[in-house]
Amino acid sequence: MSDPAFRRMSVEEYLRTEEKNPYKREYVGGFVYPLHAHAGASRAHVRISVNVTAALNADALREGCHLYQSDMKLAVEGNSTFFYPDVMLVCDRLSGSEDAETAPCLLVEVLSSSTAAHDRVGKYTAHTALPSLQTCLIVEQDERRVYAYTREGGKWELQELVGQGSIPLPCLGRALTLNEIYAGVLWVVTQHQAALGADRGGGQGVRGGPGHGASGGRAYLGQGRAGWT
Repeated sequence: MSDPAFRRMSVEEYLRTEEKNPYKREYVGGFVYPLHAHAGASRAHVRISVNVTAALNADALREGCHLYQSDMKLAVEGNSTFFYPDVMLVCDRLSGSEDAETAPCLLVEVLSSSTAAHDRVGKYTAHTALPSLQTCLIVEQDERRVYAYTREGGKWELQELVGQGSIPLPCLGRALTLNEIYAGVLWVVTQHQAALGADRGGGQGVRGGPGHGASGGRAYLGQGRAGWT
């Protein structure tokens, strides 16, 4: 099997070889970058993407929008850069092509250790340059934390949500909550419930808490772990 390391190629070669490639690759600045390479995304990463897609699907259909999860390319910068957003919502049905969209109104990226720096900086810069984009969400997978970028007039505003909260999605006329994003992955419980779980030896220890940058009062619990928000 070929080496998934970064390599230079033309846009034409990338598009010609991408369909038959054994793993998805993104294309930036003349180089291809393997997306999660051969290992694939983590369980939490995939489940969060599924949660967002499931929460928005009915509203997207009602509004006549197209909702994609991870397998549709996003073409930016004059079709010279291609990404695979974890979740992408497109309500402009006249834009894009069969192989790539160009005018999303919502993009969601779930952070992983291998892509976190690029998702926070490189993709944010490219994504927020899209005139159609209204909301860009950067989602942590190991804690209930979402960085929500929303377009306000001619500039972008950042809201950091931790534990609970909701993000308005203008193109669907609804909000997306952290409970919907993290359902079955990390969910909020009371401090008392978290303590009871630990006392009963259920393998539910507290992650974070006092002394770890926590504000106290409530905890999130998931995959046998709890953490303070």
